[in-house]
Amino acid sequence: MAAAVSLIPELDDIVRNGTPARRARAIGRLSELFLEGAASFGTQHVALFDEILLGLIPATPVDIRADLAVRLAALVNAPPTLVKQFAHDGEIRIAGPILSLSPLLDDPTLIEIASRKGQEHLAAISGRPQLSMPLTDVIVRRGDRDVVRSVAANAGARFSDNGYSGLVRRAVDDGMLAVAVGRRGDLPAPVLKRLLAESVDMVRRRLFESATPAQKTAINQAMLELSGAPKAGLVRRDFTAARRTIVAMKRAGELDEAALFDFARQHKYEEAIAAVAMLSGMELAAVNRLMLGERPDPILILGKSLGFAWATVCALIVLRLGPGKGASPATIEEARINYERLSPATAQRVLAFWRLRDAGGRS
Repeated sequence: MAAAVSLIPELDDIVRNGTPARRARAIGRLSELFLEGAASFGTQHVALFDEILLGLIPATPVDIRADLAVRLAALVNAPPTLVKQFAHDGEIRIAGPILSLSPLLDDPTLIEIASRKGQEHLAAISGRPQLSMPLTDVIVRRGDRDVVRSVAANAGARFSDNGYSGLVRRAVDDGMLAVAVGRRGDLPAPVLKRLLAESVDMVRRRLFESATPAQKTAINQAMLELSGAPKAGLVRRDFTAARRTIVAMKRAGELDEAALFDFARQHKYEEAIAAVAMLSGMELAAVNRLMLGERPDPILILGKSLGFAWATVCALIVLRLGPGKGASPATIEEARINYERLSPATAQRVLAFWRLRDAGGRS
């Protein structure tokens, strides 16, 4: 510290009359002195360096200030006033290291900066080791796509109900954000459920594929709750009108896979089942029983035997769950793989057996 005190007379002249070059050299000497003894400096020593450096900083080149910011960013006993000044700096090369790492910045300071500064400053804050709920509320509200993805992927960030609602709302149009939110280990079950309800099947599949075993269990549970899985015998359906509609379409030459797909996509269950029965040559009641089974395998066999595209088969799998519901990513992916592997010849043999069985039951 004696070396620093001996510099003060010279520094007084540099502060008042020094050129940028002289200021830069003085800052370099002082920063080296500070870093060498930082671990042993007390409050008064730190305050002295704080005062001296604050006097030198004005009119100092950006590169010098940015280098000093990097040196001070992670120090617990860095000069506090200088650190706060750097954190507010409009030049991200100066503010960024401090905003990302400095343990001296309290929540009110970070919230103030996050509320006023631009996206580069928000991005730096979003990567801090710990982020409070009030702070993430501001980041989620003001951040652009990259910033919000960054904070969602930060394991040290904590989110309020409002923060999570904002993430889910923005994840509707951002699959990468949806996956980042879904991977969080602290994600509450109700938020996961809302996220899955708002996500398309492709995002659900990606989320499931990248999840830990515990997260996969949570996803499956959430999807089960969302789907309201059907239970055979609880729903009584009247197929009379649907049968007449399908017969009329058949006579008019309008019954084909496209028509079936439309029925399934619109969750017109009775019409879709009647259409499958007509196209497959099976009894309507038999098709209905197959649809209500615990696994989608019979739907895969029907689809493959009739040459349906996967989109049509997937629509039929989802159909039995009801409007606004969805099968779990695991169920859909498993069904897709099995459908690709299923041979048309095998499916047609099974369909032929089903038809014979139906005919025997009617005789």
